[in-house]
Amino acid sequence: MCMPHNKICHSSSSFSSINSPLLHHLDSKVKRHNLMLRQKGTFKVRTPLLLLICLLVLIVSTPCKADLSLTLDDKEMAQADAMYQQYCSLCHGKDREGYKADHAPSLKSESMLSTAYPQLLFDTISWGRVNSAMDGYSKEAGGPLSDADIILLIRWLAQKERISPIELGEASVQGNALNGKVIYSENCVSCHGVNGEGVTAPAIADQLFLSSATDNYLKHAIVYGREGTPMQSFSNKLHDEEINDIVAYLRSQASGWRPTPLELAKWPEPEEFVINPKGSNPTFNLRDGRYVPAKEVVQALESNNKLIILDTRPGSAWQRIHIPGAVPMPYYRDKSRIAEYLPNDDTWIVAYCACPHAASDSVVNHLRSLGYKNTAVIDEGILKWIEMGLPVEAGKDKANKK
Repeated sequence: MCMPHNKICHSSSSFSSINSPLLHHLDSKVKRHNLMLRQKGTFKVRTPLLLLICLLVLIVSTPCKADLSLTLDDKEMAQADAMYQQYCSLCHGKDREGYKADHAPSLKSESMLSTAYPQLLFDTISWGRVNSAMDGYSKEAGGPLSDADIILLIRWLAQKERISPIELGEASVQGNALNGKVIYSENCVSCHGVNGEGVTAPAIADQLFLSSATDNYLKHAIVYGREGTPMQSFSNKLHDEEINDIVAYLRSQASGWRPTPLELAKWPEPEEFVINPKGSNPTFNLRDGRYVPAKEVVQALESNNKLIILDTRPGSAWQRIHIPGAVPMPYYRDKSRIAEYLPNDDTWIVAYCACPHAASDSVVNHLRSLGYKNTAVIDEGILKWIEMGLPVEAGKDKANKK
């Protein structure tokens, strides 16, 4: 019996060889229900009512095979395009050209799309990249998108470029990791960073990336490069053994981390938005009339000044880590109702993101267009804030304080 699951209820035989990892991800939800019921290899049902509840849970939660074929109709393409413009264009550009903010890469690269589709694209959008401006958009991570939304989005990305997905296989690439570290330092650090943290290119030592990217995906990227991006092909510069060594080095950095749904905290209510509501206003020295140094914000908090701090990143980022007292106000949120949440008086409203300015600038621009005068953007962004050792908390920490 095929019950609808997030409007996904079809499969394409031509994509059957690449469906299984993504379907395995979706099926894991069913397995979690099974584990809750299973005890010592048998199902124990204590009452008929419990049996009925369990059966209903399994039926509702059981996903059908995801349709990964690149056959979206005009209505679906328009729906996905609107989703992309709302959530992705700020950093990746309106036409997917990339590099609009925080070196977000082009999403038009055929070599990337053909090898990342579907699993790596799905995982990246779902869970993001740790310690980067790319945060997770899955509802399980605290973001706004369902599995069906994300699948529609990756199908749209692939169909826009008319790619033919390449099955690279799961086999390990054999190489010398120690030698690979030397070759990496000579060829890769200027863009990807000494420790793979990313400078002007993606963070390839990111644990989620390494948990999803196969050895052959990594090798394919090094051999063929990424057209439309600064990532060149190294096939004429490095021997095959040297490329294998780089792959082995990158793989040696993997910790075996797997994405885990967060314990999501409830967002603050409007009456909780103002920090120290009885305090005095802080004094900020703004660069270019907009950007406030992180240390001045810390000083305001330590002095019990009155202010509002907005976290303009995706909701998942706020759940994971944020500045104490910060209110989640994602850049993609409906801004037409923002005046309902924020007082338009002399209270300072300070926004931040990880870009370090793109998302927070967009929110502050809107506030200023509505007549909010005391507004600013934290100049360094939260990644630098964390690097400076300034105070942070997680969403669940805030919930536990109540």
